[in-house]
Amino acid sequence: MKLKYIAIIVMSFLIVSCSSPTDTEDISLETKIGQMLLIGFRGLEITEDSPIAQDIINGRVGGVVLFDYDVALQSSVRNIQSPEQLKNLTNSLQSQSRTELFITIDQEGGRVCRLKEKYGFPPTVSQQYLGDVNNPDTTEYYASQTAHTLKDNGFNVNFAPVVDLNVNPDNPVIGAIGRSFSANPPVVTDNAMIVIDELHKVGIYSTLKHFPGHGSSTSDSHQGFVDVTNTWSAIELIPYENIINTGAADFIMTAHIFNSNWDANYPATLSKNVITGMLREQLGYDGVVISDDMNMKAITDFFGLEQALKLSINAGVDIIVFGNNLIYDEGIASKAIAIIKELVDNGEISKDRINEAYDRIMKMKSKIKSVSL
Repeated sequence: MKLKYIAIIVMSFLIVSCSSPTDTEDISLETKIGQMLLIGFRGLEITEDSPIAQDIINGRVGGVVLFDYDVALQSSVRNIQSPEQLKNLTNSLQSQSRTELFITIDQEGGRVCRLKEKYGFPPTVSQQYLGDVNNPDTTEYYASQTAHTLKDNGFNVNFAPVVDLNVNPDNPVIGAIGRSFSANPPVVTDNAMIVIDELHKVGIYSTLKHFPGHGSSTSDSHQGFVDVTNTWSAIELIPYENIINTGAADFIMTAHIFNSNWDANYPATLSKNVITGMLREQLGYDGVVISDDMNMKAITDFFGLEQALKLSINAGVDIIVFGNNLIYDEGIASKAIAIIKELVDNGEISKDRINEAYDRIMKMKSKIKSVSL
């Protein structure tokens, strides 16, 4: 009997070892690329025949992002209507995937809140409110409430906390709408760490944003070109450096902002100087880098889809986000895979770069899965 149990244990170990995220030789290039795509979709519910379900089933996406409002249609009907509806939707999404699916949301609190009271979810406060109060118990209370709400409704990644410094209080996309904890790096770091810790307690992973710091901008990268050459300073890296040094950084999201001192040609998301140079080499981050929404005008008004994909992946971005909300393209996953595969086949993106991104993604997915069990 003992020998039988030993044999079972050994076989189980071999099975787990063979499915290691780093054992990628037998995995197709298309599958690896699919894991690098995270997209938005329309629908309060899905069936197996829904386009997003087919993308998931066929390995064309590794994650999804949910919204409560459809910008392109100017409609409040998108993905979120009530807690019961949302649980059914996230369960359906996860059930279609052969690997753990990243189910993500922007639930910062305050103005950027997809799970609103009017849909039956708990009230939230802004990060600016928490930073102004700057009381660990207050931040812990609201962060714990958010974490449990996300967990109860099937999410495993939150696109928060914002660690941009409130350098420019009139910044239309950060300071003016209460998304920054503070202009003080220790206040930002301390409150962000509490948010991250509360998310981690229930198995939700966090996203620091928007690297290398959007807080000093005077315009909104959703709307077009944003140049921070004359406003950005190295102090904006401090929260990233502090949190990376603790080992608590799960995902880091890039900003579509331009600074000629970083790169004379490209915004941060598309810049190897920024993503590989500043983030990975200077700050020592080796986790998953995720782009901000590639449908934002700071990208789409200046770069074609092929160029944006090539530049962002070569820069060091691991997951490409198409929110499919500012503009909508039901076939974006298939299009992106075909483009990226051709770029790899032509030698414009290396297979090593794809493998590197895939390994980071699957390592994070294995962590999420182990917490879920």
